[in-house]
Amino acid sequence: MSLPPQLDIIAVGAHPDDVEIACGGILARLARQGHSVGIIDLTDGEPTPLSPGPEVRLAEAKDAAAVLGVQHRVTLELPNRRLFDSFEARTLLATEFRRYRPKLVIGLGASTPTASPDHWQAMQITDAAVFYAKLTKWDEHFDGLPPLVIPALLHCYLIDQEEALSRPGRIIADISDTLQLKLAAIRCYKTQFPPEKEYVFQRVEAAAQFLGQASRVEAAELLTSPRPVSVPDLMGFLF
Repeated sequence: MSLPPQLDIIAVGAHPDDVEIACGGILARLARQGHSVGIIDLTDGEPTPLSPGPEVRLAEAKDAAAVLGVQHRVTLELPNRRLFDSFEARTLLATEFRRYRPKLVIGLGASTPTASPDHWQAMQITDAAVFYAKLTKWDEHFDGLPPLVIPALLHCYLIDQEEALSRPGRIIADISDTLQLKLAAIRCYKTQFPPEKEYVFQRVEAAAQFLGQASRVEAAELLTSPRPVSVPDLMGFLF
């Protein structure tokens, strides 16, 4: 079976714009460093109040990916507003993992009580799909693609980053040189962030600067690891 080129990193969101908001700066920096980066949106994010339809939202997503330097973006056909952790959703995402063979998966890491409940479901689906991707003797559920052990899973955050800072396994990633790319990518979603929502960009920038101050850089994004992370080169890691 012929497979597409491998992606080093895949970030998973419930809707187009989730990944840009949660970890767009990290993805842009990884792409600049020469890593192959992909995004999987579980839904097309539609309907929404100001968008005329999915084709517009998908065009915005394509433009945002180009801004970040993302090589490949996939939109799964799961239902927006009715996204639930299910066997079908798990196997659909795990099949994409097997197809693109990432070394690192970044998924949403928390519920968003003041926003879409799809985000929490996306976390459950992503965590389960990482597990499903490695299961043997079940090839009929994954288009016959071979099992895949994904070496690393990290979580990213849309809101409530101050609360997430108290969690174990936190990683603060420097995005000082890609913060403006992150903001530009989010601005590609004109249907989601019209002029009256300019405050969103101010909040995103302020959150990045807050995390940067915590780690003595200009701007940063927060990731957490559900498992302890070993460091083979301590001095290289620190300096």
